[in-house]
Amino acid sequence: MKKVSMILGSMAAALLMTGCGAMPNLTQDETELISEYAVGVLLKYDTAHGRRLVDTSGYMPAEEEPEPEETVEEPIEEEEAEPETEEPVVVDVSQDEEQTQPEITSVEQYYGIPNIMITYQSCEVTDSYPPAGEEETLFFSMDATPGNQLLVLKFSAQNLSGEDQTLNMLGYGATFRVSVNGEPSRGALATMLVNDMQTYDSVIPASSSVDLVSIVEVPQGTNPGTIDFILRGGETDGTLHLQ
Repeated sequence: MKKVSMILGSMAAALLMTGCGAMPNLTQDETELISEYAVGVLLKYDTAHGRRLVDTSGYMPAEEEPEPEETVEEPIEEEEAEPETEEPVVVDVSQDEEQTQPEITSVEQYYGIPNIMITYQSCEVTDSYPPAGEEETLFFSMDATPGNQLLVLKFSAQNLSGEDQTLNMLGYGATFRVSVNGEPSRGALATMLVNDMQTYDSVIPASSSVDLVSIVEVPQGTNPGTIDFILRGGETDGTLHLQ
């Protein structure tokens, strides 16, 4: 490299010494070398020209601090408390309702029937009703369904006035239920009997009485000890203890 510099310096000096004289004959390679040398010399002594290359050996790059790792806290699963299970309580609604019904003293009191007194007489357990006589033709009769018998409740409706009185139980919206020996109540049967108290609608002569019945099915072999007669049709039900 030093040898090359000397050659280029000599050639540059020769060019300067020629002044306005004739230019020496140079090859293309020699011309390029002289040009490069001359440019290097000018740049070396040009104080206004800054170096493009910067010595970065004195500057150490700042070490990048590692970013803290994000720690994801796993949610603590709370053990779900098992719901407390309460044992179901079986309630006999029909029987409970009947026990809460207000007691009444008579059928006419409950329905507000004037001048009539209805009195319970007796009961009968039978397989069919009414019983047929040897020479009697029945307009209507009914038989108990298999496994049941008919409980016939017998009443007397007496006219307390000196005039004929109409007794229209249909007009009062009368319906009956019967509970025997504390068992759940059963609805009184709808019959075509002319003296069925639930559907009775006729005139009772002055100072006279008529026999009425109300019939309900009970299990075969039932022996009625207690009978509760439940009246419906008013604002609230009422219970009449027959026996």
